This record gives sequence, structure tokens and C-alpha cells, in this order.
Amino acid sequence: MPNPFTIKPGKHNNEKVLFILFEKDYELIQRVKKIPGSTWSSSKKVWYVLDTDYHRALFKLEPLAYSQPSEDGIKHLQKFTYWLKSKRYSENTIKTYTDALKSFLIFYNTKEISAITNEDVVYFNNEHILKNNFSHSYQNQVVNAIKLYFKTIQNTSLELDKIHRPKREKLLPNVLSKEEVKAILNAHSNVKHKMMLSLIYSCGLRCGELIALKPVHIDSKRNIIMLKNSKGKKDRIVPLSPKILEMLREYYLAFKPKNYLFEGQTAGNPYDSRSLQQVLKQALKKAGITKPVTLHWLRHSYATHLLESGTDLRYIQELLGHNSSKTTEIYTHVSTKSIQQIKSPFDDL
Repeated sequence: MPNPFTIKPGKHNNEKVLFILFEKDYELIQRVKKIPGSTWSSSKKVWYVLDTDYHRALFKLEPLAYSQPSEDGIKHLQKFTYWLKSKRYSENTIKTYTDALKSFLIFYNTKEISAITNEDVVYFNNEHILKNNFSHSYQNQVVNAIKLYFKTIQNTSLELDKIHRPKREKLLPNVLSKEEVKAILNAHSNVKHKMMLSLIYSCGLRCGELIALKPVHIDSKRNIIMLKNSKGKKDRIVPLSPKILEMLREYYLAFKPKNYLFEGQTAGNPYDSRSLQQVLKQALKKAGITKPVTLHWLRHSYATHLLESGTDLRYIQELLGHNSSKTTEIYTHVSTKSIQQIKSPFDDL
């Protein structure tokens, strides 16, 4: 899939920046807004980010010549990667942790790693994270990587228990109404597209979990789906509705998948996640829904609709594969069943 963005290095407000050029499109604007540190220039009428190695890596550009870890830092990054692999962390987690630690070691590429202190971490948070307007979640990733690295690999004068994480953001999940979900799921006439979106909502699946499904994971006799090695390297089962089972049988007869339940253009290979996002985008357009809906909204909606229908929160936690009940409890804040019954005092005026 071609990259829709053209990146042009330049200067803005006396700072080196990367201008993000693209054709005006609502979906692309939403993608740009999610890039950490992205800013709209009202004077130049263009989106931009600061010219950093982090942003250059996002856009697959050459790193800044002056901005690399020291030779010692590179060795420690390799050692950290080796340790993470030995603990069987997933490839995504390994990349996230090593990239996060790399940004920290680049910042202090002229300082002895053993001499790094807590004050250096605070300075890094202020002069790199906050100054570049990176997100709360990115800061948390960097702090986690620093703490794990210095706890397991490097002896240092750092007091790990005093390294603070950013204050937790209290963001509510985005939820669709049942009418909106129905419109999205009925938008496609293509059997495969309709089946994929329906299965995500009906079972509360993550995008990766849907793509990894194989026909052998569908247990039609017990009306369940086995989700193998999903997030956190955990298996779990979710119930399969009779209505979805009938749709799956029709789909299977029509497409006869060889290896994965949903395969791309090459038989035996899994469906591409970016193509699945395009399937959703097309459904939204057909349904006339202008909200910036993502595939994860369907999972959030599944959980919220279960809660509103009276399902116990402990079962929802199990179905979603959450480690902590606190993660699942967030859906109590977006359920409108009880809130809608509250009468406003304005009505009595």
C-alpha cells in the first residue's frame, strides 16, 4: 500500500521540523492527529512535527547524523534486546521497549551510562518528552523501558523506586449505539467483509486476534471460538452465537480458506490488517457514519452492550481477556442505561 504522506524537512518558528504533506482527506487528518507531537500551522496551512529520530523512524527516513547512541549505548541496547528475547517477550514488545530505551540513550549519548541519575530522567522527561509534545502513553513506555533496563541489566546509581510515571489519563472508550453497529455490519454486500466485521463485534475480538484465527479454532459443537496466544501470550475462549455460526458456514463454503480463516489475495496467508481497516472505512462511508470509528470501537461497543444487557462484569473481563478487573470497570463509565433514567432538575423548572 503506497504511503499517503510526503515528508519535507524544513524550518518553522526557528526549529527544524518535518512538514507532513497529503491530499485533504478526513481519514488522513485523523491519522496525522494521532502522531505524537503533530501540530497544525495556521500560518503555513500544513501539519508538522519536530525533526527528531523518533519522527524520522515513523516515516522511515534516514536518522539524524548527529543523533545516535554512543558505542557503549549500542552494546547495552543489544544486551537489553537479548535479555528480552530470553524472557520470550513478543516481537512488538521488544521493539517498543528497545526503541523507547534508544531514545533515552541517544539523549545522553555523551554521558557514561553508569553515571545516569534520577535527575537525568526528570530532565529527559521535561526537555525531550514534554518539549516535543509526546503523548502520555509514549512517556509511560519510555519510563517502563528505563526501569526494566536499569533493574535487570545495568548497575547504576539510579533509585528505581523513585522514578515516577506520568499521571494516568482518564480517557473513556469510544462506544457506538446498537443502531450504528447494525448499520456498519450491514453496509457490505461482500460476504467476507461482512463476516470479518461481524465476528469482531459479536465476540469482542482485537484486530490481531481475528486475523490469527484458523478454521480449527471454531468449535461448532460447543459453540465457542478458541483464541490462541492472544495479547499477553494467553489463550481464551469466547462464545459463538448461533447466528454467527450460520454466517461462518456460508462463508466457509464460499471461500474455502486453506490455512487462516480469513486469507488475503495469496491463499494460505492471513488477511492484511491495513486492508481490514479499509474494509471498515468503506462500511462507514456506506452507512453514512462520519465518526472516526476504528476496529477497536467495535470491541468497546461489544463490552458496553454486554454490560447494559445485564452481563456480570467478571464475565466480561474473562471474555475480553483483561488481567485486571480495573481495566474492565471503565465500561461502567460509558454505559448509558442507568444515566438515561436520571431526571434532570431542569425538567422541574
